[in-house]
Amino acid sequence: MKTRTIDGIKIEEGSGNVYADLGVPDAEEMLAKCRLCMKIEEIIKARGWTQQQAAAVLGVPQPKLSKMLRGQFRGISQARLIECLTRLGRNVHIVVDPDDEERADRVGRLDVVFA
Repeated sequence: MKTRTIDGIKIEEGSGNVYADLGVPDAEEMLAKCRLCMKIEEIIKARGWTQQQAAAVLGVPQPKLSKMLRGQFRGISQARLIECLTRLGRNVHIVVDPDDEERADRVGRLDVVFA
């Protein structure tokens, strides 16, 4: 992170992943889950559904949906979140891009992009 000072106040510029900035293990996975949950919440709100109505469509208990929408999604797999999006009528495409410089010593990254 870059650090700068403005008017005597120290400001640290984030990396774009708050989980990584906080040193959370599996930061990329957590950010991906967060983005998926945010999209699920956006769809539910756009439809004017209660959590009870949404939970019935998603096939999850309402208390679990509530926790998920409040950012408590540890223990919920990305696959389950993707399934929720398909139950909400969204098409989900998973694309594995080739690495321009494929190297065994480098780890790829995970991105969630909404069209």
